[in-house]
Amino acid sequence: MEYRFLGRSGLQVSTLSFGAWVTFGDQVGEDVAFDLMKTAVDAGINFFDNAEVYADGDAETVMGRVIRRAGFKRSDLVLSTKLFWGGEGVNDRGLSRKHIIEGTDAALKRLQTDYVDLVFCHRPDSRTPIEETVRAMNAVIDSGRAFYWGTSEWSAAQLMEAHGVARQLGLIGPLMEQPQYNMFHRDRVEREYAPLYDAIGLGLTIWSPLASGLLTGKYNDGIPPGTRATLPGYEFLHKRFVDDEATRRIEKVRRLQPIAQLLGCSLAQLAIAWTIKNPRVSTTILGATKVAQLRENLGALEVAARITPSELEQIEAVLQNRPAQEYDWRGM
Repeated sequence: MEYRFLGRSGLQVSTLSFGAWVTFGDQVGEDVAFDLMKTAVDAGINFFDNAEVYADGDAETVMGRVIRRAGFKRSDLVLSTKLFWGGEGVNDRGLSRKHIIEGTDAALKRLQTDYVDLVFCHRPDSRTPIEETVRAMNAVIDSGRAFYWGTSEWSAAQLMEAHGVARQLGLIGPLMEQPQYNMFHRDRVEREYAPLYDAIGLGLTIWSPLASGLLTGKYNDGIPPGTRATLPGYEFLHKRFVDDEATRRIEKVRRLQPIAQLLGCSLAQLAIAWTIKNPRVSTTILGATKVAQLRENLGALEVAARITPSELEQIEAVLQNRPAQEYDWRGM
């Protein structure tokens, strides 16, 4: 395994990490989760991603039980949770000081740990003043509940506003962002955030490197049974694979197959390897329901080492979606 610094910090995270979205508490139970996390740790993965909303909290409960059962050394792990959707109560959602403090405490209880290494604002909250959120996140850090805080799917302008408030108050600003990033979804990471990597030392823990499975090729001939797109409550995924845009993307996936064959790898390995070729990516979060699937995806690390600039250009020739210019967040 390789390790990268998380933004401008001294914390090192495994270049490939493991996330519990959809799988823990939804697709797999504790025994399979144990096998997956044990395989991940044995491969050198140290970062495990979670959120209060995943399986309505059950994903954190399962992960906490597995960590206790496996006897993993806590200091060897980098654990995260994300806060925004914590329940149905009027104060169980958003980024108010009340929900941030209470949501963190609830997550720690489910994870059976005294602290998380990373706590994310899962989405921006237009109803809560940014100063309140910044102060609350710093309270979580000052109390020892977390070591670093960050965001997920915030705009560059929102991130800069949070940093401006933090500087003004002498507080800690967000260290990391968790955006979607893959061959089909790249504008935010490669264009919008471009000025932020040096300006504020932003780190990235990216999700959906396989575009919800589209880049594996398994949806080339329709939606197979038993996939995420067929799960109750995930109908939004189903729609992504049947519209006109999906048809165009599937054709590109077919055209990527010869490149994967040339490299002697699967389409999934190629897609994951492509994300970690970007040096701005601190870690790429993997998801899996089977140990064999996880082991295959872990092979992307070796594939990334073999991808040449020429092959990257071949991929670009297929994708035809390279961001054209740097995003001007200053005018927003």
